[in-house]
Amino acid sequence: MLKKFTLIVFTTFALTINSYAGSDGDLILKKNQPSEIKDCFEKVNRATFAFNQALDGVIFQPVASVYRKLPSPARTGVSNTLENLSLLLTVPNNVLQGDFKRAGVNTGRFIINSTVGVLGIFDVAQFVGLNEFEKEDYGQSLAKAGIGPGCYLVLPVLGPSTARDTIGSAFNFLGGDPWYNITVKNDTQYFNDANYYSSKVGTGVDFRAKNYNSIENLEKNSVDFYASVKSLYLQDRQQKILNTKKIIDTQNDSDWEEIDSQ
Repeated sequence: MLKKFTLIVFTTFALTINSYAGSDGDLILKKNQPSEIKDCFEKVNRATFAFNQALDGVIFQPVASVYRKLPSPARTGVSNTLENLSLLLTVPNNVLQGDFKRAGVNTGRFIINSTVGVLGIFDVAQFVGLNEFEKEDYGQSLAKAGIGPGCYLVLPVLGPSTARDTIGSAFNFLGGDPWYNITVKNDTQYFNDANYYSSKVGTGVDFRAKNYNSIENLEKNSVDFYASVKSLYLQDRQQKILNTKKIIDTQNDSDWEEIDSQ
């Protein structure tokens, strides 16, 4: 039943994506304008945001501070490995969005870096011309199929999101994330639950370390840190949906990267 449901969803996206990406591109842009996304649950969101801040101060900030002191090659190797794993989620979403060229390139990247690159520690694929890599997820696929973002949400631990992206994240646990399937969902010989959850924690720490100064400066200089994070996140999300690096509105932090909670 689950496999049939997943197949129907994949087929529906594949049939609708081209029409939305073309003539209705302006509609997708309008739907994902930060100013158009309502904060329907602001009181709850602010409470969750405060909880996440406290958690960051106790866990992620201290760990990221130590992580930043590791030798650069070590940090690069960890980042490369985590990005290589994220391709397992990016490739199916490339297909859903009708971008078969990038799906092929990213599949090649994963195969080469997982083998010659020693489980992704070394980005060997870039040296053979396979360097066209942008992370994709089911929230982005839903957006490109014309689904609106709904209300802004702040999730415990995971942070900023929208109603649409939260639903998109659910696909990861319904068979849409190969890494989840071979670690948590299925009893495989080589991987287990710890591999999956440690990779997610590692992704959070890596993100926090890369954006350490940016986050500290944003908090220090913001009149309303919650509002600043919301604005920055929604603008960054809009960029990713449109696959553009153009600076939007007030966004000027080129190092801001989306947390891979999708």
